[in-house]
Amino acid sequence: MLASTLVATSAGIVLLFGSIHLLFTLHGNKLHPRDPAVMAAMQRTHPVLTRQTTMWRANHGFNVTHSIGLMLFGLVYGYLALLQPMLLWRSEFLQGLGLVTLVVYLVVARLCFFSLPVRGVTLATLLYAAGVALSLRA
Repeated sequence: MLASTLVATSAGIVLLFGSIHLLFTLHGNKLHPRDPAVMAAMQRTHPVLTRQTTMWRANHGFNVTHSIGLMLFGLVYGYLALLQPMLLWRSEFLQGLGLVTLVVYLVVARLCFFSLPVRGVTLATLLYAAGVALSLRA
């Protein structure tokens, strides 16, 4: 079914971006600030909420959990589209949840990130929406 292929492709894009983000978070310096003074300040500064962490450790944790969320979306919706398509296509809740999640990722990407993630999540959202639209016509 073409609808399932579109949703699986969308999920694959999100899974790929999440996996790359996790790799960049855990290895190398691609997500480090360019200014070493900023990194040093983050490593010694605590958020107002608590002194039990630093801004650097909190940032690292946010990046890891963000990656896991992207990967979870990709794995769950890829699984649904490829191995449990009837469950996906019979559930307006699951279809809507996927679309809302991607739209939220798109808004956040446009507000907070750079052009590559925006393009990737835009493509994933369009593919997902096309898959859902096709399923509704079937």
